[in-house]
Amino acid sequence: MDRDPAVAPAPGTPRPAPGGLAARLTRRKPVEELVDETGHGEGGSLRRSMGLAQLTMISIGATLGTGIFVVLGEAVPLAGPAVVLAFVVAGVTALLSALAYAELAGMIPASGSAYSYAYATMGELVAWVCGWCLMLTYGVSVAAVAVGWGEYIDELLRLTTGTALPAALTQPPGADGGLVNLPAAVVVVLAMAALLGGVRESAALNTVMVAVKIGVLVMFVAIAATAVRDGNFTPFLPLGTAGVSAAGATLFFSYIGFDAASTAGEEARDPQRDLPRAILLSMVVVTALYCLVAFVAVGALPWTEFADSEATLAHILTVVTGTPVWSVVFAAGAVVAIASVVLVVLYGQTRILFAMSRDGLIPRVFSRVDRRGIPRANTVILTAAVALLAALVPLGHLADATSIGTLFAFALVNVAVLVLRRTRPDLRRRFRVPLSPVTPLLGVASCGYLMLSMGAATWITFAVWLAVGLAVYLGYGLRRSRLAAPAERAPTD
Repeated sequence: MDRDPAVAPAPGTPRPAPGGLAARLTRRKPVEELVDETGHGEGGSLRRSMGLAQLTMISIGATLGTGIFVVLGEAVPLAGPAVVLAFVVAGVTALLSALAYAELAGMIPASGSAYSYAYATMGELVAWVCGWCLMLTYGVSVAAVAVGWGEYIDELLRLTTGTALPAALTQPPGADGGLVNLPAAVVVVLAMAALLGGVRESAALNTVMVAVKIGVLVMFVAIAATAVRDGNFTPFLPLGTAGVSAAGATLFFSYIGFDAASTAGEEARDPQRDLPRAILLSMVVVTALYCLVAFVAVGALPWTEFADSEATLAHILTVVTGTPVWSVVFAAGAVVAIASVVLVVLYGQTRILFAMSRDGLIPRVFSRVDRRGIPRANTVILTAAVALLAALVPLGHLADATSIGTLFAFALVNVAVLVLRRTRPDLRRRFRVPLSPVTPLLGVASCGYLMLSMGAATWITFAVWLAVGLAVYLGYGLRRSRLAAPAERAPTD
């Protein structure tokens, strides 16, 4: 007997959907159902164990990493001393999307982050595309950061012992005589071991690592500030406002990662209150650190010398102090800092896969949890894939495409705020984006602008990834979705 369409289904239960393809592609998951599902998954539920401090550290841990340790040296030649202003511009651009994340994370405390928000507002196909983009963003980002971790390990060995690991063990096949990037695979496996130890334990470890990297950056500021000279800030805008804009676009990606807190929505004790606070607090901390580090860096070393690849933060410490001791301390801190990013971003990826699996769009194995509430199989499978990617594949344009995937997800989150403000004004919002709809529209525009500034090769890689994702969805997820009508639904795994 057909269900009366006027009768709403019980939350958490699959609903028959109209048979037309367009209707199936645009079927939405009500916010109430997304909220009700947390803690009631078929394969088990995640455990709520994290408070505001842990959530904030997750967001900082995913954001504060390779950006400040690497990308500053690339941005200073573009803007000169005005790189400080470029950090502010990039931070404001990121803040537009962070505000949208804060509103939605407080309303929909689900592990799927932007994927879940898109499912509730724009339908299943858009949600799938968003989730597929997040797979690229998180998965390849972990691999790329792991490669960076290996480079810092190598640098630390050079500083302390005068030797380095052989290229055969630090490069992927075909690159400078490499066979396998062993350090990159090792750090991913170490992150997996921490995650399998439990959410509370891995959150505690991340908190320690975040404290270490904040301490290292504060140390840099304290030491380099003694060498700041007024003359190094003149002229302040040697390359004009165009240079600030170019540097801002480069530096924007130093802020990516704050959304990791939203993937912990089902493991937060009070997500409606704590998630918005954690996201915004992490943005304040990260932006303040970035601007302080940039200010003392260009104040201690003439900006023209940053064109030299040796002009890293560690190099500045050596120039200022006249001894490599502090560079060694800084390099050791960078190793810890980057390991923290690997841990948190890998965690976020497992939670997004958990949400997509629970919806039936990917195999059910990814949403099964053990008696401690840990998605063990999910974590092991993902780690194996990411470790192999980091160890054996030259990332190239694939790594660049992660930026587009992130910006696309950010844009969708801003759109989701606008849609829910119009369609569900009755929903309780513990945090509201100020000046809506202007702020979300600016968020969409800024993401679109940065996407359009990317090269053709990056767009081609992204298009290929989307085409593969569409084929996977049409061949698997469309008929296995929990929102599919019984007659249309294929057997689950």
